[in-house]
Amino acid sequence: MELKDKLLSSYVAFENRVDTNSDVHEIRSKALKSFENLGFPTKKLEAWKYTSLNSVLKEDYSLFPNRGVAVELADVKKYFIHDIDTYNVVFIDGKYSSFLSETTHENIDVCLMSGALSKPKYKAVIDNYFNKIAKQDNLTSLNTAFATEGAYINIPRNIEVEKPIQIINFTTGSDSATMLQPRNLIVVGENSHVQIIERHQSLTSNPVLTNAVTEIFADKRAFVDYYKIQNDDIKASLVDNSYVEQQSNSVVSVHTFSFGGNITRNNLNFFQKGEYIDSILKGITISEGKQHIDHHTLVHHITPNCESHQDYKGIYDDRSTAVFNGKVIVEKEAQKTNAYQQNNNILLSDKATINAKPQLEIFADDVKCSHGCTIGQLDDDALFYMQQRGIPEKEGKALLMFAFANTVLESVKIPEVKQRITKIIADKLGVDIGFDL
Repeated sequence: MELKDKLLSSYVAFENRVDTNSDVHEIRSKALKSFENLGFPTKKLEAWKYTSLNSVLKEDYSLFPNRGVAVELADVKKYFIHDIDTYNVVFIDGKYSSFLSETTHENIDVCLMSGALSKPKYKAVIDNYFNKIAKQDNLTSLNTAFATEGAYINIPRNIEVEKPIQIINFTTGSDSATMLQPRNLIVVGENSHVQIIERHQSLTSNPVLTNAVTEIFADKRAFVDYYKIQNDDIKASLVDNSYVEQQSNSVVSVHTFSFGGNITRNNLNFFQKGEYIDSILKGITISEGKQHIDHHTLVHHITPNCESHQDYKGIYDDRSTAVFNGKVIVEKEAQKTNAYQQNNNILLSDKATINAKPQLEIFADDVKCSHGCTIGQLDDDALFYMQQRGIPEKEGKALLMFAFANTVLESVKIPEVKQRITKIIADKLGVDIGFDL
């Protein structure tokens, strides 16, 4: 049975596990019909021209892993940013782990989507925000249809969250192949500040397909600092759909660090709904082997006097393939917009491939917009210069690549996250020359 048919036929069993009389379930049912009509995306779609999911869709995935697998903190501690105190929302095979989590309802809600979707006290927030900005495309609709669990974060106005929040999804491989569909909702009130770290991590060599959707709402003068760390097992594939809506004077920053996994697809969409907004999208990608990493970004400038900054760096080795498709839309009403987009790539192998498509659609005349894309190799002259001064070739290449990625790293505001990313990059490059700074 094909995966699409398996998903559609399993929906009846899924309905036995949820409240079918709720408003949310009506949303799920409509989303299922949308997915039934659209199916999985193929390369015939322009947005998926360079990315095929055929190889990962052939697996016989378990859709609802039942067996709870005990995971010890000592075994997974390395996947946490454990150097600092954080709130933790942890899921194992799609199920909440109270043992590994630290949630709260004091002043803020850092808890579970399952509770938010079912309890009356959260109904007002769910009615106002759930599935309001998520696109009704193939995989987002699929996630909405089966949405039950994930992180629910609601921060009222005038609160600066005292410590970062970590959202971590572990997969244990209790089944031969597993498909997970986490759903996160993050609402940040007026004048509030929060930092969030998100990770999907497979603990098995069995195939894993994660289809995640996150909706982020930033009210007036809110500040959201979001970090996605993607360094998964080579048998794990991820489709990450994130949607961000911003109100006046808000700042939302999303850093995406993509290092591991089989096929990784990041769809990151920003919608500006007020004036004096700043949207920041940055990423570092390092791939090897036959990895495929695809970044699709959209910033939709709807109102005047706003800014957006995109900066993505990629380093590709062996036969790996990458895609960068960045789009900026500036509506006619969005005068005085400053929009900047930059994508720089280094190919370490003659067989590595990058497909880059930077796009600007500008309907306003009083704007400052730019986009740039470079594809090249390491500077041989700079490498020779360092070797002449006693730096070995391997370490010299690493230094050049660190310098290349530094414009993204230097904007990371959590020192422990910066340190962790720096260590991962050093490990990927196979060097140990004091990068733990």
